Order: sequence, then C-alpha cells, then structure tokens
Amino acid sequence: MSTASAETEITRMEVGTGASARSIAMRIFRAEPRSERPALVWLGGYRSDMTGTKAVEVEHYARAAGTDCIRFDYSGHGSSGGDFRDGTISRWIEESLAVIDHAAPAARLILIGSSMGGWVALRLLQELKRRGETGRVAGLVLIAPAPDFTAELIEPNLTEAEKTSLAERGYFEEPSQYSPEPNIFTRALIEDGRANRVLLGPVETGCPVHILQGMRDPDVPYAHALKLMEHMPADDVVMTLIRDGDHRLSRDEDIAKLKQAIGAMLTQA
Repeated sequence: MSTASAETEITRMEVGTGASARSIAMRIFRAEPRSERPALVWLGGYRSDMTGTKAVEVEHYARAAGTDCIRFDYSGHGSSGGDFRDGTISRWIEESLAVIDHAAPAARLILIGSSMGGWVALRLLQELKRRGETGRVAGLVLIAPAPDFTAELIEPNLTEAEKTSLAERGYFEEPSQYSPEPNIFTRALIEDGRANRVLLGPVETGCPVHILQGMRDPDVPYAHALKLMEHMPADDVVMTLIRDGDHRLSRDEDIAKLKQAIGAMLTQA
C-alpha cells in the first residue's frame, strides 16, 4: 500500500467575509473521461489533514474507480488558513458546504468522514436536505465516527481543573498521543457543539451507511458507534467492528475494509 501523497495540485478558495475570511486548501481530482459516478468527499478528523494515509488512499481508490475525489483542510488545519482556536463545528460545516458547492455543484456525493468528520458528514447531509437537495448524498462511510463528541465524550469527563481552565482561559489542553503538541478544546467549540448535536433523535440519512469501528479505540469507544447505529432505525446501515482496531484504522487491512465499503457504495449508487 502506498502512503505517499497523491500529486493532485493544491487549489484554494476563500470562505467567509471580513474578519472571518479564511483560505481553504483543497486537492480536487477530476476523473478522465468525466464520470457520472458519485464524487468521493473526504472529511477529516479533529487536528488531522488531507495528507493523512486514509485521505490519500481514498483518492487512490477514486483514481482506480474512475470517479472524482475531493479532499480539503478545515480552517486551522493542514494547509488552510485561519486560527485553529477559532474552529467550531458550525465553522467547519460552512467550509465543507462551500468546498462541495465549488468542487461538485451538481454531482452526487459519497461522504467519507473520519472521527469528527463523521459528525461533519451527518450535519452536511442535514444541511443539504434543508436546502432541498434530498438524494444528493449517495452514501456515507463513517470511520470511528464521533458525532456529538463534545457533549457526549468531553463534557461528561471534564476534570475540575479543565472546567476552571475553560471558565478562566476559554480553553483547556490535554496531551495527544498523535502529536507532541497538546490537543486544545475551546469553550466556543464546546458551546457550538451543543447547537449541532445529531443524537437527540432519529438520524435519517436516506442513503446507505457503512460504519467502520475499532474495538480498541481509546478515543471514541465502540459503544459510541453502536449508539449512533441505534439512532438510524430506518436506514440501510452496516457496521464493521474491527476487534483489534484502534482509532486511526490506517493499517493495510483497515484500508482494505475502507475501500471495500466505498466500492459497495459506488455499486449501489
């Protein structure tokens, strides 16, 4: 398996106006000849970027399958502009919609969301439906999805020191096992997360869903993925539990399962 970055050129677009304007970096692969198949849209996780193993392998798969692929970095991530501490779910959803409108204004989509990207994918689908674009999303592939993680996984476990830091400094830090820099969670992110919750009632996607979840995930327990599945009673939902899988699910065998899930979505579309 190749883990080298695909050579798709970085392009940019501006999202927001005035003080909230930020430059969003994208890598957009266009299939030749033009494809009628749904475009693959990569939605990354918290503090991840579009050069990660899974993101690159999704584009490799799109190339082999002859369909378009859209990768981008949220503001404050990777090659995009903006301050990470200004980031909220609403802000990153706004950017995701802008990128889709720019890169695939009329195409059907398969949204592939990793960790926080799973939350963004679910909210994107809701926003597209609200705009009257029902049926635009042909499928969802969610990898260790973390919908509502601020309310479900962070807030209930805050220590007194973290609560004090949020109140006095507007953020708190915790060590990251993936980076020498600590994870930063802001009061704005947590408050905005409450306004974007999706697990308060039925999650009606109207499209096939495939969830890939590691059972040794220390960041998003597999019980969280099961809870999400319980909120999808009417949908075509498949869950693959990977007994020895961690949060990243970036091993060769994990990538193979990811590609199988995407392939099944393309076949159904």
